[in-house]
Parts: sequence; structure tokens; C-alpha cells
Amino acid sequence: MFLSIYDGMGQVPTIIIAISIMIFFGFAMTRITKRLKLPSVTAYIITGILIGPFCFKLVPTTVIDGMDFLSDIALAFIAFGTGEFFKVKSLKKNGPNVIIITLFEALISAVVIFILMYLVFNLSLSFSIILAAIASATAPTSTLMTIRQTKAKGNFVDTLLQVVALDDIIALLTFSIAISVAQVGDEKLSFITIIEPLLINIGVILIGGLFGFLLKMLMPTSRSTDNRLIISIGTLFVFCGICALLDISPLLGCMSMGMIYTNISKDDKLFKQLAYFSPPFLLLFFVRSGMTFDLSALFQKNTLGSTPLIVIGVLYLIVRIIGKYLGAFLGCLVVKKPKEIRNYLGLALIPQASVAIGLASLGSRALDENTGSALLTIILAANILNELIGPLCAKMSLYLSGSYSNQIEDLVVVDDLNEEGKTKSEVDKLIERINKIREDIPKIEISEEEAAFDEAAEEQYDYVQPNLNFQKFRKWRGK
Repeated sequence: MFLSIYDGMGQVPTIIIAISIMIFFGFAMTRITKRLKLPSVTAYIITGILIGPFCFKLVPTTVIDGMDFLSDIALAFIAFGTGEFFKVKSLKKNGPNVIIITLFEALISAVVIFILMYLVFNLSLSFSIILAAIASATAPTSTLMTIRQTKAKGNFVDTLLQVVALDDIIALLTFSIAISVAQVGDEKLSFITIIEPLLINIGVILIGGLFGFLLKMLMPTSRSTDNRLIISIGTLFVFCGICALLDISPLLGCMSMGMIYTNISKDDKLFKQLAYFSPPFLLLFFVRSGMTFDLSALFQKNTLGSTPLIVIGVLYLIVRIIGKYLGAFLGCLVVKKPKEIRNYLGLALIPQASVAIGLASLGSRALDENTGSALLTIILAANILNELIGPLCAKMSLYLSGSYSNQIEDLVVVDDLNEEGKTKSEVDKLIERINKIREDIPKIEISEEEAAFDEAAEEQYDYVQPNLNFQKFRKWRGK
């Protein structure tokens, strides 16, 4: 019904109006989910469902089909940002232990999902292995957002960030193998079809690292903020374009690019700048993902078998959570991590939405239309539920592990004794904590334009103020 307004419109106005609807409705929905303490990803997916072809039909299907490239771009931003946490100093400190923990939690969650899908539900090998590979992924976005909101820090947080980053590497490698299996078919498997994607992804990692060196060379200290943003986005887009041309995933390469750049440049500002720029792309990606979600398909007969997709999606969610927690617990047990990490790390690995939805979008291309649609439906349904509990579990894990507190005594630690060896009073310790907090507050850098404006405003104030005082004096004398 609403689509009739597009009749007679050219291609350009149709696309512009459709994108504006996606952006404004997505933003409006976040006003509702924010009050319900739900993440923005949930708002975007729900928005896509409501304005998509299976509900109010506010966006033409031609626009939805033409925005398929958004999954590559959105995941490129996510993967590049994840590379920031692969700092050599941190990896040397916890590297071997983190690798073992990550292997346990990623592979066990994938194995239990494969058993559920292939042996219990009797789904095809291709579908089961793709879904299992997606199950191993963890969303860095939700985890990072929770850590920033709580200002959590410590050994638990360091371990969690490294596990999440390595987790996605393992997920991408297993996903690449799964895609190769799906493309060659269940009956044509061989050693070559399994080893080939591994070699390809190693090549992508190396090329991504070279792009990281190139990005550093294009970023001298004299480069302006605007040009830094232009060059970094251009570099990411070029790399994604090359990967799309070769029909391979750019995720590992973008992660490698971010890792090489952060280690050779020691520059964290670029990652923050891209984090400020990327939200519109992520909004459009998740809204479009919601548009492909056919709610009625959850309860109807499907090409996968007799089991409704809603049952598969709910059990996928529950079994994945069990696999993540069990794998993280066993991994921490093997490397003898403290109980604060062993008992609660699995809870922090439950969030999944961003990477999982992106991989499902890529995976649906390797399957036939009906099976690919079923894959997206299962992942979207599971992750809508996941986003209701995932961030809450992550926050709870940070609290239970003692990584953050609302008490100022825990947020800012000071010595009990002064330089003379005497015990400080509570007032002295409070003042010291306040001064430390003030030192940690970042100073605001004022541009030349703002400085010139402030200077002109002060001159105007100095000129006007004496006249105002003189006028007040005259009025007072007149009384």
C-alpha cells in the first residue's frame, strides 16, 4: 500500500527516500528500546521487520536487494576495530593461555550446535556446519559497549577482550571451511576442499597486514583529522572491493589490518574516529537484516524438515549458551585461571548479534534461496532473543568477577599512608581520589576556529560589560 508513493519516481529519489526511512525509523525505535534497557541492535532489527516487505512494506524490495553490500562494509568496520586489541604487549603476557581458552569455548559451542542440527534435527551437512561455525562467533560490539559503560578493568577484562578477538578469528576460519563444504556439496568433500579455504584465509591475513603498513605510511603526524578519516575509509573500501572481486570474506584481512596498524603506529585515535563514523552504516546493515526476516516463516513448514524454525532457533540459542559457558569453564580450568575468571567468563561470551548476522548474510549466498532464507531467519530470531539477555549476562559477569564497582573506593585506589608514613584521614583520601578523577578526565582540544570565536566573544564582552554597568549605575542614581 505505502509502496504506491514510489510509483513514477526515478531510481535516485526512491533510494534516497528509502534510506532516510530506514535511518529515521531505526533511530526512533532506539528511543523505545533505550527505556527498556535494550541494545540498539535490537531496535534496528525490529525496525527492519516492521518496515520490511513482510510487514508494513515501507521500503521497496529492489532497494533491499541492492543493499547487499552493506554486510561487507559493516563487518569491515567491526573487524578493523577488533584488531585494535591484538597488541603484541598484551598477547605476550596472556597469549598461550588465551589461545587455549578461545579454542575450547569456540569449538565446543560449534560442536554441540553441529550435533544438535545434524544428528538431532537431521539437517543437511552443509546447513549444519555453517550454523555451527556461526555459533562459535562472539559479538565484540556488545561486549565492548558493556565494558565502556561500566568502566571495567583488570585481568578479567584483559582476558575477555583477547578471547573475543581470537574467537572471531576461529569463527571466520571455521566459517570459511563451512562455506567451501556448502559450495562443493555434501558428496564432493576432499582434503583439498578443506585445506584450500585455510590457505586462502592465510593469504587474506597477509594481504590485510600489508594494507595495515600502507595505512600507517599514509598517516603522517601532520595529516589532518578529516583526511585521516578519508584515507582510512578509502583503504578499508579498497580492500573490501578486492575481496568481493575474488569472492572471499574481507573480515580476517580487516582484522589483520587493524592489528598491524595499532602495533606499528601506537595510534588509538583512528579507531575512536572510525567508531564515531560507523554507526550509520551499522544501523542500515541491521535494519536491512531485519527486512529479510520473515516472521511467519518461523511457524510454517520449511525446506529443512518437519521441525519449525522457531524450535530450531530457540534450541540454537540455549545450546550455544551452554556450549560457550562449558567451553570457557574448561579452558580456564586447563590453564589454571582464577575462579573469578573461570566461573564468569562464559557469561560474557553470550552476546553474538553483529558478527553472527553478518556471517549469516554471507552464508546465505552460498546456499539456495530457501535454505539461505531459513539460515537468516534462525540467526535473526535467535539473536533478537540473545540481545535481550546477552548484554545483561555480560554486565553481570563483569560485576561478579569484581571488574567494576559503583563505589568510589573501588574505582580509584589510593594509598592509606602518606609520605611520612602516617595514616591518611578519610577526608584526605577522598580529596586524593577526586584529584585523580580530575586528572583522568580528557582535556578538550579547541580548534583554531573555536579559539578565534571565543577570543572575539571575550572582546565583545569586555566592551559591552562596562557600558552595562554604567547604565545600571545611572538607573540606580535616577531612583
